[in-house]
Amino acid sequence: MSASFFTSRWVDVPDSVTEVPGAPLPDGFRAGAAAAGIKPSGGLDVGLLVSDSDQTTSAARFTRSGAAAPPVIVSRDRCRLDALRAVAVNSGNANAATGRQGLDEAARMQGSGAMMARTSEDRVAVCSTGVIGVQLDGTKTVRGLLEAGKALSADGADAFQQAIQTTDRFEKRATIDVELPGGTVRIAAQCKGAGMIQPSHATMLCFVTTDAVVPAETADLLLGVCVKRSFDRATVDGQLSTNDTCILLCGGASGVVVEPQSQAELIFGQALDALLRQLAIAMCRDGEGARRVGRVTVRGGHGPNVERVARAIGNSPLVKTALYGGDPNWGRIAQAIGMALPDTAPLPYDITIEDVPVCIGGNAVSHDEDDLVRRVAREEVEYAIALPGDGFETEVFFSDLGHEYITVNAEYTT
Repeated sequence: MSASFFTSRWVDVPDSVTEVPGAPLPDGFRAGAAAAGIKPSGGLDVGLLVSDSDQTTSAARFTRSGAAAPPVIVSRDRCRLDALRAVAVNSGNANAATGRQGLDEAARMQGSGAMMARTSEDRVAVCSTGVIGVQLDGTKTVRGLLEAGKALSADGADAFQQAIQTTDRFEKRATIDVELPGGTVRIAAQCKGAGMIQPSHATMLCFVTTDAVVPAETADLLLGVCVKRSFDRATVDGQLSTNDTCILLCGGASGVVVEPQSQAELIFGQALDALLRQLAIAMCRDGEGARRVGRVTVRGGHGPNVERVARAIGNSPLVKTALYGGDPNWGRIAQAIGMALPDTAPLPYDITIEDVPVCIGGNAVSHDEDDLVRRVAREEVEYAIALPGDGFETEVFFSDLGHEYITVNAEYTT
């Protein structure tokens, strides 16, 4: 199959999956966008995504941040999360830390989106992304949604993608056809995210659409499992966003049913998993200036320790800058392990980089340094850590940390 989207060696693409060129929306979905003047740089900044079926089922995951933005609160508390039909979104302003007025503006977005989607307000989720702490101009978002609603089209995926992006260097979207026992279904995903990425449910904005008939309980189960294996495994800078949202809309236009506990559910879930894992890795690859993506796997006999070590390595500025420079300085990894597990010395840990053992039982071992330097110059670099015991294993995808990340974030509001 084409490698234009599934580029990572860390994603297993099922034989049932075929990539669809151009990443169109599945049948039964329309999207539109408008330039409402919210982004200082101009361009499309308000989008509307709609399922035409009143029988649409859905599932959603949101940030767990204690400073969750009003759009998240409104969507989480005022929506039928198992029966969403539309998403109204703006970029250029996160509508976060904006208090009562922010909640009112999120509610206005919901109402305008419902009017243009011709559905009830409780079936419209709202999302915002951009600068935190600036009041959102509701007049602009309402006007933008009216224009986006008029522009709704089955061919509107490209415009919608542009409208949801902020610091993204490239688009993160794809469409796949999946062969199920009852026929072929289509799944599309549109995602944005490059910085302020740290796992806790979804870690960006991501909208998944499918023409499969999926019961709401099954949609919720599959989205939850796949998010845990993808977006929950990705970190760019260890910072949890206030606005993270991931939504799955199942319109059913294909007529192909994904029954609970069936072969179709298994195949559909495998395809969704591959799609979201590649998107999570793409966010790390973007990373606001990143050169390389790392993957650390940690195994051992104590679950919390395994997770702590993986996070410590993936979020370490020292490990990340070494990755950026193509420097196999594994001493930085050893330091991160020790920081994650204080008062455990002497700790017998193993470190392997790109299949080259560099430390066994907490002690350095000889290896070909020139060969290792060549290996860590790749676009994807894998680190494997073994702790005492067995029974638990986890992984974290992470970006490197370089000059461009500092430039982007030092000048973000100026």
